Amino acid sequence: MASEPTTSRPKAAATERGQWSGKLGFILAAAGSAIGLGNIWRFPFSVAEGGGGVFVLIYLFFVLAIGVPVILAELSIGRETRLNPVGALRKLMPGSWWPALGGLGVATGFAILAFYSVIAGWTIGYLYKSVTGEFNTAISASQSGEMFNQLTGDGGMVIFLTAVFMLLTILVVRGGINKGIERATKILMPALFILLVLLAVRAVTLPGGWAGVVYLFQPDFSELNAGVIMGALGQALFSLSLGMGAMITYGSYFPKDESIAAAGVSVAIFDTVIAVLAGLIIFPALFYADVELNTGPGLVFVTLPTIFNALPAGQFFAMSFYALLAIAALTSTISLMEVVVSYFIDERKWSREKAVWLIGSACFLLAIPSALANGASPFLSTFFGGPGDGLDFLSVQNTVWGTYSLSIGAFLICIFVGWKWGIPAALESLEAGGHRVPLRALWGFLVRYVCPIAVLVAFLYMVWPA
Repeated sequence: MASEPTTSRPKAAATERGQWSGKLGFILAAAGSAIGLGNIWRFPFSVAEGGGGVFVLIYLFFVLAIGVPVILAELSIGRETRLNPVGALRKLMPGSWWPALGGLGVATGFAILAFYSVIAGWTIGYLYKSVTGEFNTAISASQSGEMFNQLTGDGGMVIFLTAVFMLLTILVVRGGINKGIERATKILMPALFILLVLLAVRAVTLPGGWAGVVYLFQPDFSELNAGVIMGALGQALFSLSLGMGAMITYGSYFPKDESIAAAGVSVAIFDTVIAVLAGLIIFPALFYADVELNTGPGLVFVTLPTIFNALPAGQFFAMSFYALLAIAALTSTISLMEVVVSYFIDERKWSREKAVWLIGSACFLLAIPSALANGASPFLSTFFGGPGDGLDFLSVQNTVWGTYSLSIGAFLICIFVGWKWGIPAALESLEAGGHRVPLRALWGFLVRYVCPIAVLVAFLYMVWPA
């Protein structure tokens, strides 16, 4: 490929972009991007709603058949172009509408960061509650629900917690790739893994805890239906952060002489292991306390606080759990911000310092309506549909950006790599440095046919459920 004119890439990019120090740095950072509330908050209640082991089995299949191929598709674009999602697609397809797909990814990252930081702020609130001993006494389900409503209904407190989390994200991302993101994830990811393993071992060894392990891994095929299948596919896409250009962005910082395909597979494995470990913490604990499983999104913030007092060393369990939840959320908000920051560094010639502070400030302002949307503001709490049965602003944002936009992005990435840019060009990017991609023909077939069809079916099911 011919070299670009020196004027085609902003001067700031040469000094501000950076590069991972090696494959390990990328794996930890990219796994941190994928690992977040989707693994520890969303995965357990999705398993409970999906009937346990049969959901996990289908989920693992979709991670392999859909998640890994799409991860590699995004990484191939980033490595080839060494640019943000907009610049990458413009470089590969100049004069076309494809850069708009990159723009959708940047907008999606910005919007998700806004409402995600609100939920991340809740984790800090619950970490504080666990440290101060609020879970040391018996708490009924109604009392736990009221505790959650009091937190989310206190607009000033939620805005403050959101600001704290946004500031933490800013401070990491402003340090750049090596001194900021990579350095932070090399500390946060091992800490996250150690906490998960310790809590999982403790939960599994609780009296009656093994029943939770059986529930998680023993499929009951009588529970299998279209909803379970679509839910498992949606969870795989959500958990791996596909469709918003995060892997394009992180792939653009990948060293040229390392095997990016092996690193991408490692990210998917790491992400899946974390989700399963979260299940090994929560389900044995719930079976030990004999608590109703199918409790929906409130499982982590409403149901779990009712059992901490019954657990041996319950306060330590609570503190550790909400600490790891906060760490997982932070590793994700870092990548969400970096997607947007990389765009302004590459395309708008901004310095990293300027990009981080302006984007973080703007995102915090957009987060305020979501922070007020769970009781603090009656209007924002019934934003779509009106009083009584309306959706709150945060839920609307999650649906539009966290569900629809991610699905559209993942579908179009498959179309771009499979049919427009082409599988041979993508494989050449993945195999740069002499690292051959195993099962090359299967990967190409999945990206061209299976992945886009599966994502499209899942999207249509979410828009028009049966």
